Amino acid sequence: MVDVQNKQILIDGKPVIISCGEIHYYRLDKEDWQDRIDKLKQTGCNAVASYVPWICHEPIEGEFDVDGRTRPELNIGAFIDLCQENDLYFFVRPGPFIMAEMKNEGIPFWVYEKYPEVIPVGWDNKPAETKTLDYLAPNFLLATKKWYEVIMKEVKPRLQTNGGNIIGVQLDNEIGMLSWVSNTPDLTDGLIEDFVKWLKEKYDDKTLTNRYPFDFEDYHNRTQFIRSPKEEYASELHFDLGYYMRNRFARYVHELRSYCEEFGVKDIPFVVNIHGTGGGRGFTYPIGISQLYETYTQAPGYISGSDIYFGNLNMDSFQDLYLINGFMDAVHNEDQPLTSVEFACGDANYGETFGGRLDVSAADFKHRMCIAQGNRLINYYLMTGGRNYRLDQKVNDGNDRVAFTGERHGFAAPISPEGELNYTYPRMSRGIKTVMAVADKVATMNEELDNVAFAFIPDYYMTESRYPNSEKMKEIYSNIEMNRSYGAWEIMGRAMLLAGYRFGSIDIQNRSINPEKINVIVLPSAKYLHKHIQQKLADYVKAGGSLLIYGQLPLFDIEGNECTILIDALETEPNGDVYEERYHYLSIYPNNWAKPRPEVRSNRAQTFKLTKGQPVFHVYGTDAVCGFDVNVGKGRVIAFTMSYRCDIDLFKTALEELGSSPKLTHDFVHHGIFMTSTANEESERFIHILNLDDFDKQFHINDHDTQLFDGRLFTLNSKDGVMLPINVKINGLLIEYSTAEIQSIEDQSILFRLTQAEDVIKLSTKKEILPSDEYELEKQGESILIKSKKHGKVDDQLKIYFQ
Repeated sequence: MVDVQNKQILIDGKPVIISCGEIHYYRLDKEDWQDRIDKLKQTGCNAVASYVPWICHEPIEGEFDVDGRTRPELNIGAFIDLCQENDLYFFVRPGPFIMAEMKNEGIPFWVYEKYPEVIPVGWDNKPAETKTLDYLAPNFLLATKKWYEVIMKEVKPRLQTNGGNIIGVQLDNEIGMLSWVSNTPDLTDGLIEDFVKWLKEKYDDKTLTNRYPFDFEDYHNRTQFIRSPKEEYASELHFDLGYYMRNRFARYVHELRSYCEEFGVKDIPFVVNIHGTGGGRGFTYPIGISQLYETYTQAPGYISGSDIYFGNLNMDSFQDLYLINGFMDAVHNEDQPLTSVEFACGDANYGETFGGRLDVSAADFKHRMCIAQGNRLINYYLMTGGRNYRLDQKVNDGNDRVAFTGERHGFAAPISPEGELNYTYPRMSRGIKTVMAVADKVATMNEELDNVAFAFIPDYYMTESRYPNSEKMKEIYSNIEMNRSYGAWEIMGRAMLLAGYRFGSIDIQNRSINPEKINVIVLPSAKYLHKHIQQKLADYVKAGGSLLIYGQLPLFDIEGNECTILIDALETEPNGDVYEERYHYLSIYPNNWAKPRPEVRSNRAQTFKLTKGQPVFHVYGTDAVCGFDVNVGKGRVIAFTMSYRCDIDLFKTALEELGSSPKLTHDFVHHGIFMTSTANEESERFIHILNLDDFDKQFHINDHDTQLFDGRLFTLNSKDGVMLPINVKINGLLIEYSTAEIQSIEDQSILFRLTQAEDVIKLSTKKEILPSDEYELEKQGESILIKSKKHGKVDDQLKIYFQ
């Protein structure tokens, strides 16, 4: 049985970590399957994932090949069975959309030809720029159901619950992504008719008439008014259409799940993956969360999975991954775990130009951070390359192949199309093996968090389909986009992590916020914010909560109507915005507890007149306040309403003023270190540390004002990551601490990876630790110190024997 409970994945009741590698069976000769599986197993992975391409298995309507009768490599059942013979779980991804650089995103050509009405048009009746379809168009669903009926016959007998190895089924792929990237909502005639029905159910007649000054009964005109909205209702339409599409995506996924269950595939997690990273950063990733969170929270049995397409994880981007993992968790229900179903690996040579070459730390760092934040399944995409065969039915599109990447595919993968290992493979494998060696521990651990949460507002990311000719929407979203991530992530989020804060996230739009559960919330805020969220925040502070605001205080609701509930609660008065201009060097200087700090340049500031509280920052040359500290009811608010530098100490000081201090810290003065910790109910812990820079660092580690590792100075090598055990029980040994990380465990030995010039492993055990020429044993009270004689940079492998 496969189940999700308490943010864990359980197989037959046992919590597990699933390390997958994506192998596209249909892109490999059948005789190469075992070789690629062998190389996947050598990484430490315990599972295989693959798309199942409809375009390959039914290129002609009604002519299915799932047993290899036309091409041996299309025998999907044989591939899944071979994975089981190799003791590997399987994660199946049958579409109907799969993307994967396939033609038509994996949809057969005949679907588009037979059912042209399912192809959307967008704004102003323009054709869709991407090969998307209207998900709930009846004929598309009819064809999809027939596809599911065929493929689920292969899946059902191979479910883990039926004695097989399939542990999860993904429903579709990156739902809504094509519409987002092209800014083209799926405005088919059928969708508009359904949208109008939805509007009539959501609003009474009077409200609907006030929101939309046109006749919904006039079929022709309403279609035009929706596809080419007027400025007077552009914002209302934008948000209504966004809410409707969330609902439509949820109904679509429910429909796909119903097909699976009708054909006997049930009692297994159904996965919805979330798109959105781009350009090596995560700023746009929450757009995918915004589009899909209603889809995977609509009922038990769903889990969500991220698409992580970052480049190197470094000082530019490390906060991105941390934040988006937090945002995903913020909208999950109490049982749903974090997973990543497309976790980019390899060297990033996607264009075969050798540009954008990744460091070997890239996948390892991202993997370690995700594991530390509670990811229970990670699917390395793409683990191995392959080839794109030619279609038997020529389409005369320049290559006639199943995909548009040419003959070879996945040339950036750790395993090349020809089966060769690239330079990223060893480091990736080392990280996977490290986690899998202690998977039984990690699978039950949660990140230990400090008393602070980062606010997430899904509607701040509802930017996927906005009418391009609307000046009002341009104004709203230019302001929201300026404040929602770029400044807040780059400045406040980064500063908090570098100051040592470990924090989760909270969906303040849809969840209650209780100061007794979360004392401090940090809020990236724009000039536009829902009325009900403003009221919720005001009530939270009055009840004793604390807010740290960075950005701008809201003057309007999300649709652009004047709304100052939060500002009114703070008893402050807006005094206008000031900006830097040519030859005007806008500068900000501190006051009160923000002193002493230098005056700094800024490009903008929202200013206020205070009637209570104290100013923290001023605009130079005026009395205008652009940062203040005010008590409200039983609570307190600190607001920085200007663009500012990443002053780590400033944000730490502000949070400490509000009552939140970091508990796990180090003393390396030049930063560049990410650090967090995880623990389970047995108080076993791991300290997770990444050196984001390419030079070695020495520091002490403090936990609740106590130095760890007996106060030893710890060295973390350049671009290295470690997962250090604290009070971890293994085979009758209690590892009180270790400066080396565990690599593998056997009945009478533990293999460690050394990280120091002299590593120390402190144990408590009644077992005998056998002597070795590679380490010294020293009794320390009831404990045993094992001191390595090997320098970690010379030989990093040390095996401890015991009996």
